Order: sequence, then C-alpha cells, then structure tokens
Amino acid sequence: MKDRLSYAMIGGGIGAFIGEVHRRAISLDDRAELVAGALSSTPERSRQSAAELGLDPDRSYGSYEELFERESKRDDRVSFVSVVTPNDSHYPIAKMALEHGFHVVLDKPATHTSAQAEELARLAETKGLLCCVTYNYTGYPMARQARWMVEAGMLGRVRKVYAEYHQGWLAKDLESSGQKQAAWRVDPKCAGLGGALGDIGTHAENLIAFVTGLEFESVHAELHTFVSGRALDDDVSVLVRFPNGARGVLTASQICIGEGNGLKLRVHGERGSLWWAQETPEELRVAMMDENPVVYSRGGPGLCDDATISSRIPQGHPEGYLEAFGNIYKGAIDAIIAKRDGGEPSRMAQLIPTIDDGLRGVRFVEQCVASSSGL
Repeated sequence: MKDRLSYAMIGGGIGAFIGEVHRRAISLDDRAELVAGALSSTPERSRQSAAELGLDPDRSYGSYEELFERESKRDDRVSFVSVVTPNDSHYPIAKMALEHGFHVVLDKPATHTSAQAEELARLAETKGLLCCVTYNYTGYPMARQARWMVEAGMLGRVRKVYAEYHQGWLAKDLESSGQKQAAWRVDPKCAGLGGALGDIGTHAENLIAFVTGLEFESVHAELHTFVSGRALDDDVSVLVRFPNGARGVLTASQICIGEGNGLKLRVHGERGSLWWAQETPEELRVAMMDENPVVYSRGGPGLCDDATISSRIPQGHPEGYLEAFGNIYKGAIDAIIAKRDGGEPSRMAQLIPTIDDGLRGVRFVEQCVASSSGL
C-alpha cells in the first residue's frame, strides 16, 4: 500500500471554483488527505469553509500565517501545502511555506514577477523542497504521448508550432456584476501584468514547451482589450521564434463567444505533424510525410509508457480535466515521498511542472507585455 500524505489548502473556500477542482483531483488516487486549511481571506469565512469541509477546528486557521506558524510545530504537520488563491498572494504564501519547510503545490501563474519566481526557485532548491506549479493540461495522457513522439524524433526537427487557448466567458463586462472569478482576473493588483495572457496564455506557452521541448527565444506580441473599461488584456496574439529556427503562433482570448475551453496545439516538423485539443483530449492526430493521418486513442495500443501510466481506466471510458489534474498531484506526491525517503523519483514525478516552468511562464508574460508596449 502506497504512502498516504496529509495536506493543507490555502484559499479555495466558499464560492471558489478552483479549490474544489484541486480537492477532487487529489482525491482521485486517495494518496493525500486534507487535514488543515486557511481557506479564505477573512478568519470568519475561512473557519466557516473549514467547517463545511469537516476539518478539525484545531486545524482550521484564520490566516495562512497562523497555519504555517502552528502547523510547523506539530508532530503530525502536513506533508505539503496546496495554494489556490488569486495571483497576487501566490508569492508571499509560497515563500512562507518554503521557509517553514513545507512542500508547495502552487496554482499558476506562479507569481507576479520573474524576480519573485526566481526567489521561490532558489528557496526550494536550497531547502530541498518541491515547488510544483499546476499547469494541469500537461497531465493529459495524449499530451504526454505527443511529447514522447516529438522527443523521439518522429516528426523530425520542429518547424512550426500553433497554440491557441480561446474562451468566451469574458466577452461582456461580467466583472461589474460582482462575479468574483471575473473581478480579480481583470484587476492588475490581483492578476498581475496580464489578463487573458496570464490566465490562459501561460497554459498555451507551457503546453508548447512541454510537448516540443522548445523555449521561446523571442516574442512579438499584441495585447488588446475589447471590453471597455478593462485595465488588462482580454485578447492576445503572439509571434514566436525558437532557438532551433522554428516559428510559432500563440493566441489567447477570453472574448470569443461560443468558445468554452479551447486549448489546441499543432506541431509541424520536417517529417510529420501532430494535432491535440483539450476539448477532445482522448485523441491525438498524427500525420507522417506521404502517409494518411492516424488517430491515436487514449488507452489504445501503440502508446508510450508516459501515456499509459497516466491513464486510469480502459479505452472507451472517457477521462478528462479532473484526471489530468489528478496526474499532476499524483506526480507531486511521488516526488515528495522520494525527497523524504531519498529514493529515485517515479516517472510520474519526473513529468510534473515545477517552479522552473512557472518562472518561464512569468518571463513569457513580462516579455509579451514589453513587446506589446513597444519597449
């Protein structure tokens, strides 16, 4: 029987969408139990949320400062901390967690600035702790199959990459209605430099890097705001150059009416191409030069080990968003146990996004904002 860890959650209380997603994802493999939390920005709401989740009142904290101070002194202290707050608080919470010796799983984007992300990376390395960033789309089995195919050289040298992440939920001034999820995402004090860029553009950047192994050499970006009165972008177009000479196009938009969660990736190499879409995640389409395209299916034959170990149920029973998210936590828990026991990290642990990926994402946002500003 594998180790079952304990964890605390910061944020994710009453009315928070993403906190429930994280909790459900963690519960899929029954590898960790929520035992403590500072679940809201006020002590009253935090303790109310903790009561609704059935947490022990003694471990229902009014603030993250209180949580770290008291948990760090317990013999049964939590194994890791999941941070699911708005962007502006990621850095101070993760920094304090690492300083108190806790492993951290941090929602994306990691921080507001690259300097902050660099400090978290230094802290994690110095203290020998995990700081994982939840770029959850890399947890899909067929995204991992795509990565393996590119890494194995099946497509040849990558020439062209297209990534898009299109949504429509912010096509109108939803934030003025009091919708909490919209309000903080369009507020620079909470969201940081980028609106759609930081919220979903960083996912597209991360997916490109994960699948192709290529980092961005330079960007030429246009950030635009279509909804009047908004302080941050709701539409982004980026031309990309890669170190190997390849070119890319990345678009991220939250004003595309009719789009739900349209994250798509196309990679074109010298010998072949592949296509993958988050809304049809069970399939990966691959075409080799002078051959008919082939569709690989999750759970089917001919897949690499990384895709196989990332599936839970047989082919034909759909897996999706929560399972992909669960794979990130499954790998993070494996990594924490390996650090604790001094063992070799599992393959699942090797595939998880870390603070280094988070740092690259923050740098991408900064570079795009600078490019769009004409600097």
